[in-house]
Amino acid sequence: MPPMQNIQPLLAYLAHHKRWLLLGALIPLFEVVTAFGVSPDTITRDIHQETVVTDVALPALTASDSGAFDFWREERIQSGDTLASLLNRLGVNSQDAIGIVAASQGHGAVTHFIAGRSIMARVTSNGRLVLLRYLVGERQLLSIERSGDKFLVQEEVIKPETRLTMRSGMVSHSLFGATDAADVPDSIASEMADIFSGEIDFHRDLRQGDHFSVVYETLYDGGRVLSTGRLLAAEFVNRGNSHRAVYFADPQGRGGYFTPDGKSMKRAFLKSPIPFSRISSGFTGARFHPVLKEWRAHKGIDYAATTGTLVRAVSDATVTFSGRQGGYGNLIVLKHQGPYSTAYGHLSRFAKSLRHGAHIKQGEIIGYVGSTGLATGPHLHYEFRVNNVQRDPLTVQMPAAYPLEARYRRQFAAVAAPLATRLNQLSGHNLAALD
Repeated sequence: MPPMQNIQPLLAYLAHHKRWLLLGALIPLFEVVTAFGVSPDTITRDIHQETVVTDVALPALTASDSGAFDFWREERIQSGDTLASLLNRLGVNSQDAIGIVAASQGHGAVTHFIAGRSIMARVTSNGRLVLLRYLVGERQLLSIERSGDKFLVQEEVIKPETRLTMRSGMVSHSLFGATDAADVPDSIASEMADIFSGEIDFHRDLRQGDHFSVVYETLYDGGRVLSTGRLLAAEFVNRGNSHRAVYFADPQGRGGYFTPDGKSMKRAFLKSPIPFSRISSGFTGARFHPVLKEWRAHKGIDYAATTGTLVRAVSDATVTFSGRQGGYGNLIVLKHQGPYSTAYGHLSRFAKSLRHGAHIKQGEIIGYVGSTGLATGPHLHYEFRVNNVQRDPLTVQMPAAYPLEARYRRQFAAVAAPLATRLNQLSGHNLAALD
């Protein structure tokens, strides 16, 4: 058996990358899939258990094979993204990124990334790109594939097929950990969190034993997975309370998520400008300021997050300020309907499209977490204001959601019923549990 110092780097690598690791090119190829998993929390009282210890010969991990592992990553395209920025988020190393950008010159698809669409890449553990796929339109596929030390760029016309995928999972420690264990794409997990963000505060409300079910589209070309499509239905059971949502588009093509009885899931305000982050400092009339070293009021909520974390607008708005302002550092102020406004401080930078007077949609990326101004480390300082007076966003009464128009209720019922049936089917299955 090889020395432990040869095995430990391999184990450390697996532990660090357990979220993304998908050996080879394994991708779900079943039309309807429910994910099952086993964890230390699984009930095994009626099963005979036996511990077996044996020597397993593992090859020593050396620098030459440090990129032996590869995995698929999927990123949702944001407004202003370029091929270079997408490659960076997909984990492609800088040397490959330079070669890919150079090889892509002259291909129009790489200059027309559409916000909201997905891009997939198979990347090795040391950042070498193996294959990239981007569905430019309904029938046009861009692929970039490694060939030795070069990259082949190809655009082809295809006829993609949409299949439904069904998955379920149980929360043991974190939402993203549970969705990873259930093999749910990050784009679907984030969409689910956004949908229920008006009902569930994922910073404070998440509990061990909460569980979820999702029904979503996956686009295929033959046996190739091209991208993850739309989330069609979801259920999240939090503290024993079930929250459900289904997608519906009216005859004019205006789509959104609704409860099974037709109530819109789109709240006037999201509960948080960062979907997954812990609160490091709450709203209070007296807090010892870590920089000024004095007691003073803290009229906002601080969310701890790494530099560069995406910050989103909590509601439709108009930009009234974006720039540097005292202790706030880089600050954005948004004006919403009625007496409401919000402020976002200590940002590292602003979204490229942000400008004074611009109209912003709910959930749109407006900036990135930083530590500018009076900040001891990277975090977002968030304020919710009513008539320009700061109020605690965790306790203030928010405006209600809007109901489905009565004239579309019959069409909605025809769409919602079969999706609700699929959620019922998932709720009767075993759930994937987070290790």
